[in-house]
Amino acid sequence: MAAARASGGAPLEEEDASELKLGEDFVKAKCLMNAEVSLVLQRKYEQLQQLADDPSAQISQVFEKSLQYVRRFSRYQNPDAVKQVREVLTRNQLHEFEVCVIGNLCPETVEEAKALVPSITKRGRMDDEKIETMLTDLATIKKFE
Repeated sequence: MAAARASGGAPLEEEDASELKLGEDFVKAKCLMNAEVSLVLQRKYEQLQQLADDPSAQISQVFEKSLQYVRRFSRYQNPDAVKQVREVLTRNQLHEFEVCVIGNLCPETVEEAKALVPSITKRGRMDDEKIETMLTDLATIKKFE
């Protein structure tokens, strides 16, 4: 397959999440899980509610829809649980993209985790035992949330 070329003539790398080839936007990006976005938006929502008398602090429909979306699709609601999930996933040296995919989708089995995020097993990064331990830790956090 021929690689695309940038305007300067250099070949562009084809994006492939299974190989963590995510493109320029993800090189230095900090990805957030839905639960983390929910906490941020909830905090902002509360601030805007306190300023309800100020006409410049009105809550847009897009903001409200975004908040509803991340609330609905957040697997963790408790701020401490969200923090613990992030710690478990980063402790396993996962890429930001992998952290968010696993944190959002919450795979229950090693096979499911490897199917959803095939990059975690590339180049011997994580074996089945390490993945199982990580998933058990996440399940424990969810159980006690």
